[in-house]
Amino acid sequence: MGLFDVLRGELIDIIEWIDDSNRTLVWRFPRHQNEIKNGAQLIVRPGQVAVLVKGGELADVYEPGHYELTTQNMPILSTLQGWKYGFESPFKAEVYFVSTKQVTDLKWGTPNPIMLRDPEFGPIRIRAFGSYTLRAVDATALLKELVGTDGDFSADDITELLRNIIGSSFADLLGKLQVPALDLAAKYSELSEALRKEVVERIDDEYGLDCPQLYIVNISLPEAVEKALDTRTSMGVIGNMDTFQQYQMGQAMTAAAENPSGGGAADGMGLGMGFAMASRMMPGQGGVAPGVPAAGGVAPPPPPVAQWHVAVNGQTQGPFSLEQLATAIGSGDVGQGTMVWTAAIGGWTAAGQVPQLAGYFQAATPPPPPPPAS
Repeated sequence: MGLFDVLRGELIDIIEWIDDSNRTLVWRFPRHQNEIKNGAQLIVRPGQVAVLVKGGELADVYEPGHYELTTQNMPILSTLQGWKYGFESPFKAEVYFVSTKQVTDLKWGTPNPIMLRDPEFGPIRIRAFGSYTLRAVDATALLKELVGTDGDFSADDITELLRNIIGSSFADLLGKLQVPALDLAAKYSELSEALRKEVVERIDDEYGLDCPQLYIVNISLPEAVEKALDTRTSMGVIGNMDTFQQYQMGQAMTAAAENPSGGGAADGMGLGMGFAMASRMMPGQGGVAPGVPAAGGVAPPPPPVAQWHVAVNGQTQGPFSLEQLATAIGSGDVGQGTMVWTAAIGGWTAAGQVPQLAGYFQAATPPPPPPPAS
């Protein structure tokens, strides 16, 4: 420190703090050898508290106002110094200013996932994050427990501590409330206030701090659980799965028909889907269509149904009933040259040469064009 600074420190008799950072909690007034003159002016602005410290002991505390430091308004320090009738020479003491206004826009988050036993999904892990504000309410407790001899103490110096306190309080809160995972989003306001109270109980008496506001911005589930929820939501939107599958097959058959370059693979796909459509549209194998109640009494056993197989691209598809095969012939998926097999004919035979199928090809043959008008 230069000579001019020393002289200025000895001559200045105004003690004040102007904070531009908006994040500083405690600031120690810098003075040469901590000397304060008799009658020095102490200015404590709104949102501040001043604390005098002598020899490591906390002395007088000053609320916002303008003070002239004398033995009358320094009772504790006067006792520590042994002054009875006033003092003339400068005395040594440290002056700490404590900000009592809110420090805003502080962030918190769970450092690790929190295990939760959910009644619907079982054991799951969740994460959460949000924001909070901080304010000093007990200057002496803050100086004793956190600041010590630090001359410039900001909210950033205790961010890690507060994040751990909030995360631990959040885990305890979830364990006590037992809120299902799907209901957490609807209770953000309620959970935020409950969490704020839990945090205040832990930092008020011990550190002299208050948390006026605390918000939960998001509670997230594991990616696998979120995908399962998306799948469940999609199934709920689809509704009737059979109707949706029929619609999908119809769309795929239309796309295959509009793709002339599909080749044998496209033909095989169309044939397979045609058989699937036929099996859904044909009545049940028991002789009663789906949804139609059976007549009174016990129905006789159905006659044995011939099982047909079709060769498509070197692979066997089936078994199909005769009615399903007839539907495929009518739609053009099975031609006269398509090889078919059933136990009654013994070997693979072109469909057009099988007596049971020949009539279906004649019915499926379109009539010739009409003769010209005379």
